[in-house]
Amino acid sequence: MSAQATMEVIASLVPQGARVLDLGCGDGSLLSYLQRERGCSGYGIEIDDANVLACVQRGVDVIQLNLDEGLSMFGDRSFDVVLQIDTLQHLRNAEVMLRETARVGRTGIVAFPNFAHWPNRLSVLRGRMPVTRHLPYQWYDTPNIRVGTYADFEVLARKNRLRILDAFGLQDGRIVRFLPNARAGTAVFHFEAQRSPRHRPSCCCSGKSQKLQHSGQMRGKVAESVVAAFEQ
Repeated sequence: MSAQATMEVIASLVPQGARVLDLGCGDGSLLSYLQRERGCSGYGIEIDDANVLACVQRGVDVIQLNLDEGLSMFGDRSFDVVLQIDTLQHLRNAEVMLRETARVGRTGIVAFPNFAHWPNRLSVLRGRMPVTRHLPYQWYDTPNIRVGTYADFEVLARKNRLRILDAFGLQDGRIVRFLPNARAGTAVFHFEAQRSPRHRPSCCCSGKSQKLQHSGQMRGKVAESVVAAFEQ
């Protein structure tokens, strides 16, 4: 899948004018595209010196930071959207950063190579680690320290109380919604943190409470009258 096709699909999930944080932004091409085509603002986070320079040359605001150090510098819901595009599989603290993505952003978007894509399964059946367009490295020189599948992320999202707003696969520039775990080389998830609803007593319960309180007050007044009568 081309980088341009990826940007167009990801951009379609980002609201117009959104404030965006792009984790592992690379050379800043996606954030630059969002600024230009969607009127977005925000920051990229990148550790590589050459990529940081490329971001600056594109006019993208970038912070040089190792993502394994976390996002403590950002407050809760500081951004409308937090992106992790082709980033999650490189992180040692992948689950922590997923929770941080949901904390810092109102919504999060994650895209990563889907290890369950059928060509990858065939390679494993032959006894070899897959080498594809989505996983173009040999097992001994890959930067991917995690391998996961579309179905794996669904389980991880439930574990971390993330509500999936949309999910699909990408293959050859096309969105795949039918059997994406087997038919797509890239998995894409749009999610938000589940918010615990505040407890509110129902009207019925509230009415009962008021009646009980009124009844208690009446019993108190009757008791006071009886005591007063005996004292007289």
